[in-house]
Amino acid sequence: MNARDADDLLARSFEANRPRLLRVAYTMTGSLADAEDCVQEAWLRLRGLADPGTVRDLAAWLTTTVSRLALDALGSARARREQYVGTWLPEPLVETRDYDPADRVTLDESVSMALLVVLEQLSPAERTAFVLHDVFSMPFPEIAEVVGRSPAAVRQLASRARRHVEGTRPRLPATGAEQRELVDAFMAACRQGDLPGLIALLDPDVVLRSDGGGKVSTLPKIVHGAGRVAHALVHYGRAAYFQVHTADVNGAPGVAVRHEDGVLTVIAFTVDAGRITAIDGVRNPDKLTRVPGLD
Repeated sequence: MNARDADDLLARSFEANRPRLLRVAYTMTGSLADAEDCVQEAWLRLRGLADPGTVRDLAAWLTTTVSRLALDALGSARARREQYVGTWLPEPLVETRDYDPADRVTLDESVSMALLVVLEQLSPAERTAFVLHDVFSMPFPEIAEVVGRSPAAVRQLASRARRHVEGTRPRLPATGAEQRELVDAFMAACRQGDLPGLIALLDPDVVLRSDGGGKVSTLPKIVHGAGRVAHALVHYGRAAYFQVHTADVNGAPGVAVRHEDGVLTVIAFTVDAGRITAIDGVRNPDKLTRVPGLD
């Protein structure tokens, strides 16, 4: 095989692994921009090997490399988030009905916004151990190479993270159809200013989070409780004209809202036992550059 054919084969093999690599890096960092940077850097490192053909298991090599890069990126991101204005939420992955498939970010499955929010509460090492083992089924010895700890230590990290995550997961999650129906009813109640109807859709302990990054107006802090959340939403709905677009946000029914001032908000919902338990609205324009089909 000549050098050009070898390069073409390497590129095709890398592209075949790209969707999984993006998922790994995105789940670890909560940022698609950071994930794409990690994957691109992994490609450059692969090309920089004296003989890439000597890599016995390319998928494993790439996953380990991307995981290390994502762990480094996560550490840097956590330092930046300490200076972040307001509530920080992960960058959402959005699919609307009106989008060009050529513009779609290629991810073979997405991770819920609720999970990503919970993962933010873990240490970088805990998050890495949990994501690589519980989400991507990587063996503990391989994860140990990523985080620089023993397999036994990594197992403990994953166990601690798992207990934390399991304690926050919905007990009775909704099907896609059930969540879409609930989201549609939620948006209708907001438009109509139907306070009792809105409260009936919300869990008593519902939480409302909004991320504007200091660049657009948003809630100054997290709002807790059905009454307070409903009043905030009804007040906001009455004060602004907006267009609602059906969307899937991180694989679950949500909405993308274009406001009269042109600002876009992507809203993710967490549903448990037939009620909305969390509402996460991302308004920071830097996190919404990839939202398709809303022009």
